[in-house]
Amino acid sequence: MDSGLLVLRLVVGLLIAGHGVQKVSFRLGGNGLAGGTEEFRRDGFRGGRLTALAAGGSQIGAGLFLAAGLLDPLAAMAAMGVMTVAGTVKWHKGLWVQNDGYEYPLVLVTAAAALALTGPGRWSLDHLLGLPPWPLWVSLAAVVIGPAGGLITRSVLRHAPATGDPTDERERHAQAAG
Repeated sequence: MDSGLLVLRLVVGLLIAGHGVQKVSFRLGGNGLAGGTEEFRRDGFRGGRLTALAAGGSQIGAGLFLAAGLLDPLAAMAAMGVMTVAGTVKWHKGLWVQNDGYEYPLVLVTAAAALALTGPGRWSLDHLLGLPPWPLWVSLAAVVIGPAGGLITRSVLRHAPATGDPTDERERHAQAAG
């Protein structure tokens, strides 16, 4: 069981971290921070650069902590949150990934939830540091709070997707007020 948890943690954690690296750099096929910022604007998020930095940083941190098995339910909670947001972006395209649907984010959310509920296993930093197993209520809370936090984040940061209109944000606000 420990070897299976290690494989699951490494694959899921490193994929989530890699996804974050793409948001903020040119590594792993990313388009740099400017590209990540534009992606968030296109997908209907406010905040631009700050949103891209926060999302990319969260994905990198959550993914690396998950891969290492460090603070497992908290890492899983953060991973579920950011991947829930990713799922909301793809929701309108349906489930299947060949249509750019939410299948992939759903698999990562589910895998992170499974890791929160099972614990990281013996081959983890939690075990190496002598941390006791997390109580079930912490794991259950992580499984609820992670996706809920992602949905709240999406709701708070939502605005109409960019249409390519060069009108800047101040002009839109001025037009709305006037």
